Amino acid sequence: MARLELQPWKHTHMSTIPLLGVLALLMTSTVMGQVMPADWDAADIETVRLAPEKIDALPPPIQQELTRLGCTVPQVSSASDRPGNFIIGRFLASSQTHIAVLCSRHRISSILVFATGSTRPVAELAEAPDKDFLQVIDGNGRIGFSRSLEVAQPHAIRSYHANSGGPELPSLDHDGIADAFAEKGSRVWYWHAGQWLQLMGSD
Repeated sequence: MARLELQPWKHTHMSTIPLLGVLALLMTSTVMGQVMPADWDAADIETVRLAPEKIDALPPPIQQELTRLGCTVPQVSSASDRPGNFIIGRFLASSQTHIAVLCSRHRISSILVFATGSTRPVAELAEAPDKDFLQVIDGNGRIGFSRSLEVAQPHAIRSYHANSGGPELPSLDHDGIADAFAEKGSRVWYWHAGQWLQLMGSD
């Protein structure tokens, strides 16, 4: 994965064969082991996206708000049956606990951050099409969704920076949100001085 610069986030992708053989190949989504566009489209549609009420670890008021917003929570294809893509940490300040959830609407996801006791998200960031996080996940050409959220504690952020370099880090006194593309790398979203900074993550 290419290095990500520290910057504010803004709110913001043959040989000749009989005619019947040609038609058969055109009707097949995979040709000579190559993944075709139709496979990616199908994989995007087939990505498991859980309704908020299916995630028991989320407080009911947040489940209800996510449902009101039209959110589902996309799941990493190679992960266990345990629901993922919601995390608990101290993302805005060290004095308060927050919940970050990957919210998919119309197959476009963003990260919503909720403060303790709040039923409305206090931040929304990192919007991107779910399709941008698809990849081949096994030797049979199976395509799966591979975006995941993790808590990035200050010591981990410093370690990423030491390994990857980049601009000097701000003072770190709370957690960041690691936004990962499985097996490729991650970036860290860190709240500082009233804005979300995009910091180096794992390679």
